[in-house]
Amino acid sequence: MIYYLYDGTFEGLLTAIYEAYYRREKPAFIMRAEEYEANLFSRPVIIITDSEKSDKVYRSIEDKISRQALRHVYYAYLSDIKGVATLIYRYLQLGWQVGAELDSQLFREPVREMLAIYQRVSKERHRMLGLLRFCKLTGEIYFATCEPDHNIVGLVAPHFARRLADQNWVIYDQKRGLAAVYNQREWFITNLNLSGQLLYEENEKIYQQLWKQYFAGTAIQDRLNPKLQRQFMPVRYWKHLVEKN
Repeated sequence: MIYYLYDGTFEGLLTAIYEAYYRREKPAFIMRAEEYEANLFSRPVIIITDSEKSDKVYRSIEDKISRQALRHVYYAYLSDIKGVATLIYRYLQLGWQVGAELDSQLFREPVREMLAIYQRVSKERHRMLGLLRFCKLTGEIYFATCEPDHNIVGLVAPHFARRLADQNWVIYDQKRGLAAVYNQREWFITNLNLSGQLLYEENEKIYQQLWKQYFAGTAIQDRLNPKLQRQFMPVRYWKHLVEKN
């Protein structure tokens, strides 16, 4: 079996899909190079990222299938789910056959799986918009830490670029060592590994305490519903919620 191994970037994935269509050999699997485990029955093929080839695939998805299909592919790529690159390949194979009708083909397994992953990533993105908590650091920088299931920092950044357009801020994905950084003009994604303590602005601890008191004070004891609360604020996110610490 042939395995196409790419560098983990979205451009690398699209390049691998390009090669899968234009080479005579057809891969059984497409995956990140770091995920590959050698065995007697596999033949790895290293795919070199090519921006021209990836652009052609990008435009082909948009023009020959739909913009929504392109969105589904990108969200699935950000899911970090094992095996998702092969699923994307199968989804697009079908898409180039049926065109804009692709996402109505719910009886097809690649479509069902793709839409399910898209919904999971979309749901976490929406949830994170309400669960991110910013603290103010010295140097007039607002800093938020998260550990999402999916690689969604780049999906939430545009929202905060609009909402906090007059501030410098960082959204740090501690799980992946990535951060969205905004400088009051534009935002970008960069690698970030923190090893020391954050230096809070002088009054930050006071504001955090006030927020905790507000959270506790507005709760109506007779209407507490922990099960419902955990649906909207899953326990795995509590580590970075001020009011839960």
